[in-house]
Amino acid sequence: MTRPAARGGGSRASADRLARLLNLVPYLLARPGIEIAEAATDLGVTERQLREDLELLWVCGLPGYGPGDLIDMAFDGDRVTITYDAGIDRPLRLTPDEALALVVALRMLAETPGVANREAVERALAKIENAAGDLVGAPVEVRLPADTRRVAELRAAVESGRALRITYYTAARDESTERVVDPLRMLMVGGRAYVEAWCRRAEGMRLFRADRIDAVTPLDEPAVVPPQARPHDLTAGVFRPSPDLPLITVRIGRGERWITEYYPCERIEADGDRWLVSLRVTDLGWARRFVLGLGPEVTVVAPAELAEQVRGAAAAALDAYATPAVRVPPLPDPAVPAGRQ
Repeated sequence: MTRPAARGGGSRASADRLARLLNLVPYLLARPGIEIAEAATDLGVTERQLREDLELLWVCGLPGYGPGDLIDMAFDGDRVTITYDAGIDRPLRLTPDEALALVVALRMLAETPGVANREAVERALAKIENAAGDLVGAPVEVRLPADTRRVAELRAAVESGRALRITYYTAARDESTERVVDPLRMLMVGGRAYVEAWCRRAEGMRLFRADRIDAVTPLDEPAVVPPQARPHDLTAGVFRPSPDLPLITVRIGRGERWITEYYPCERIEADGDRWLVSLRVTDLGWARRFVLGLGPEVTVVAPAELAEQVRGAAAAALDAYATPAVRVPPLPDPAVPAGRQ
């Protein structure tokens, strides 16, 4: 079998349409009898798209979805008028549970390191708390795990506008290096905090995972990101497979099929009761540790260099287990006289 191509943009298109529909009803209420062509121009859509949106509004409304519950419209040629808005013009009223859930979520978001435009989150939180009043009950305290102290330290260092000297652990090569970087921003991707910075050692933009920065020292010089540097496009995640990266192929059993959902794969084929999986990796050192951690139902098919590295590492591990243990004599028992031990 071949992995089907992912369909991108679906959720974004649905969100855009929802926002457009929510804006459409109050727009039409304020302009009864407006021509569809004029409305389409104002809303930045085609006439065909607007007509499809109006058709969708026919089946939108209040729970019950019967006569008197759904949005209703009247058409006069190419003109449209909302005759029943199903209460969409009324202000939103939150139940106590809804208000509390929003307050907790916004406070958690405000405490999350790397959140862009934190001021907007705090303004929204203040408005909801003010509108909800006593509905939210006693103040709710939200605190993230203790390991976020390092992230808070990094955020303060980034916001200082100075260059940083960091000690960074690179998991792909299993090594720690010292670098001087010019930080651009902090961000959250997949639940992890990253520092995006210009790395003077690599002479390029890099993403540094916060939990892999072992030490950070602000320098007495401003951070200067070269004009040619460009922020990473993270819409598809941190790792972006490209043709210049090594391609590996492994044969996996049923218990390892989860990797096809967790890692971006270029090809998946059935091979009897097993699967042949091809994916790009940052380097073969990372791939060796990756394969060794998967278990006995995984076989490296290609490249031959990776297969040899895995075979050598496995043999070294077996040799270590085969080495006879050194027998340590027991310590003398102080309760027994020396001559009788």
